[in-house]
Amino acid sequence: MSQDVQHCSFVLVADFDIDRGAQLTYQFPQPLGTDEGLLANLMLPDGAERQPTDWTVFFLNQTPFNTIKPPLAIDSNERSSADDEGSQMLYGINLVRTKLDKTARRGAIVKAMAIVTRYPFVQIFKPVLLLALDDYFMNPSQDCLARLFDAVNAMDLSNMPNLTRYEKIIMRNTERQDVMIGRSFEDYTYPDPGTAVQHPTNHSARPGHRSTNSGDSRVSFEDGVLMRGKKERDGNARNGGGESYKSASGMRSPTSPSEASFSLDGSAVWVGDESGLDQMGFVATASAASASSTSVSSVAGRGRRSTDASSSSSHGAYGRGGEGTQSLAGASVASAALKDSHFYHTAINYNEHLLPVKVPLSTFPEEVGEGSLTMLCTTFSPAITTMTGPLHPHLHTNGALTPPVIVLYNALITGKRIIFLGHHKLAENVSNHVLAACALGSGCGVVLRGFIKRAFPYATLINREEWETIPGYIAGVTNPIFETAGSWDLLCDIGTNRMVVSKDIHVNHPASWSSSHPLISRTGTLKAESSIGSEEDAVRVQTKEGGSMQKPELAGRPDSADNLFIEDVLGAIASHYSEAHVRAKFTEYVLRFVRIAGRYEEDVLGSTSISWPTASYTERPGEKPRLGSGAYFADETTCARDLAVNASRIEAWRRTECYKLFQADWKHVVATNPIQGFDLPHQLSRLRFAKSMSDGEAELIFRTIAENLRTYDQVTELLAWLPPHLHGLQPLSFGLFHQQEAVRELAVDLFNELRAYPIGVQFLQALNHFQRYAYVRQAHAKEQRLRDANSLSIPHSAFMSRSPSNRSESSLGGGG
Repeated sequence: MSQDVQHCSFVLVADFDIDRGAQLTYQFPQPLGTDEGLLANLMLPDGAERQPTDWTVFFLNQTPFNTIKPPLAIDSNERSSADDEGSQMLYGINLVRTKLDKTARRGAIVKAMAIVTRYPFVQIFKPVLLLALDDYFMNPSQDCLARLFDAVNAMDLSNMPNLTRYEKIIMRNTERQDVMIGRSFEDYTYPDPGTAVQHPTNHSARPGHRSTNSGDSRVSFEDGVLMRGKKERDGNARNGGGESYKSASGMRSPTSPSEASFSLDGSAVWVGDESGLDQMGFVATASAASASSTSVSSVAGRGRRSTDASSSSSHGAYGRGGEGTQSLAGASVASAALKDSHFYHTAINYNEHLLPVKVPLSTFPEEVGEGSLTMLCTTFSPAITTMTGPLHPHLHTNGALTPPVIVLYNALITGKRIIFLGHHKLAENVSNHVLAACALGSGCGVVLRGFIKRAFPYATLINREEWETIPGYIAGVTNPIFETAGSWDLLCDIGTNRMVVSKDIHVNHPASWSSSHPLISRTGTLKAESSIGSEEDAVRVQTKEGGSMQKPELAGRPDSADNLFIEDVLGAIASHYSEAHVRAKFTEYVLRFVRIAGRYEEDVLGSTSISWPTASYTERPGEKPRLGSGAYFADETTCARDLAVNASRIEAWRRTECYKLFQADWKHVVATNPIQGFDLPHQLSRLRFAKSMSDGEAELIFRTIAENLRTYDQVTELLAWLPPHLHGLQPLSFGLFHQQEAVRELAVDLFNELRAYPIGVQFLQALNHFQRYAYVRQAHAKEQRLRDANSLSIPHSAFMSRSPSNRSESSLGGGG
């Protein structure tokens, strides 16, 4: 990231005056040019005087009524940049504090301070805000804002890596603290791991408090982080580098990973001299570097060394210059091994206080702040949540048994108006639920987008008429008057664990799926198995008391896919699985939904613009066999049931802005993906779930994947579709046990290619002993056959320079 990019665009301070109410006291370095009363009320939430500390999050440049117009941003280039729709969003993190003071008229002083930034990970600024607001209480002057502004903008992010989309997905799906350790800490040397790092900054060389550049302040997080990466890619292209590796860890290793970097509970697969790893610090720190004890080298921790005579090289996991030479890069990796590579570690030097900062590296723009899906699922778990209001086909995909979180998800993707109410709750709690809902609907930012643009983490009565006009708004409030107003479709009360569907939802959002739809006739025989599938199913019977009761068929099925999914998620939460694991499950859920939507469009419209066309594997005489594509279903019955269950919410989703954004995203992904020409997720689903598969299809799948695995970007795309919660490389490992020798050899070649990259080695480490031994044995046998044949020389490449050995005790599973 360029050091010229400002991390902090504005610093704001608001005070509560007993006569005038909330007042915006300071705006630094210049006025924002927007409604000051609105900003002040966002920074001083209702009931702030009753809470010692509270936090809120707000957005700017989100809608016309909160778009900023700094008076000094007069340059035409800046204005054109500000008009760029994709780079407008600014995020504010606000701290409000109440201090008792007997000299004050109400016995307390309430002040708030906010940092406005282009980064969605606003939580990194919480520690410095705490210090700065304390400083402001003691010395309420603009100097405090200037010190905070300078300190945040002096934070060094110049060496923060810009991960690709698939690198981010890999990182967020694993809890290994050494994932991509060389990639994440490239060109950066750390001192004592227990000490925060702050590079000396030449403040005299920095410009003064120049006017906030409107173009700078409105550059999106993605644009800012990728700015440096673009320069690197351009430099690689000029140097003739056709591949997008930008660090030693991204490049193919000159030699294969060694025993210390590929072991599992003491059972190593690789053999050779580990002196290189000793010097890089891996042997001493590998155990501390990984959060998953099952994938960390305990062999290295005990200092075990292999003595396989077949290997004579002495290179470390990321390459080493020569025997007895300790490289600077090795020292960097060794120090970084003690840190979690999911974060970029830097520091903010505020008022002679060095504050460590951990910047998350795998954040997507739809993930703002600290919204937790674990918290959201716990708050609205079926066991404690009360559901009231009419059933609606857009929301209740399993009738009355639809889990509350699924009702919320359906409301999010179908553009319903949603309010999170937290009466007598902290505004921080309400804000976090709104931000978690945005992560829920978007698949944690990996799949869909457009939710943050209509989210108001904390909303007030001041501009209620304005934010209520935003289609499908997602708002957090603490005032119960919003419930009685009734201008919402779904109310989520986090204080009483209630979820209420508006009584007027059928008037505001009539079900548009008629009973004459072609899918009805095809799925009519599945009525007993499916739930709400048409407008007819949504009809309610009036009672004598004027209320309504459910039709018998709307009772739902307790074993529906959505119910089983939520039970699985809640079981993981009860077992203390991490937030990252929960997010990975919801990402998979949303991915599945959009692929089903693609199949639905094909059946209804004849084609789809959001997915691969549906096709099955074909093999005809005289023609080349063709791989299948599209959403995978175990059988036609499952396909028909899933389409019927999802039809109503798919139809509603197709009318939203979120759908249009996904259409554009899909077109871009298909054009720019490293792996081109075939539907990779479909092939992996076939390997995971197919009950039977012809030898020809199996061979073509493995051959196609192996032929499209030649660059680092292609490797990361493949691994991104093989997350640990779906058992990692297990689907590909099935090829090692196939009855056809050609398939087995292709599987070995594929694993050999993965072995050439450090990130591939980490995935290979997760294979179980049986799978790993099968790979070692077959790879060694293949190399031996090549030697015996003596018909061609062994290529001098990474995966041939030192093959896995099946002769060491540890590789046979005897170590440990």
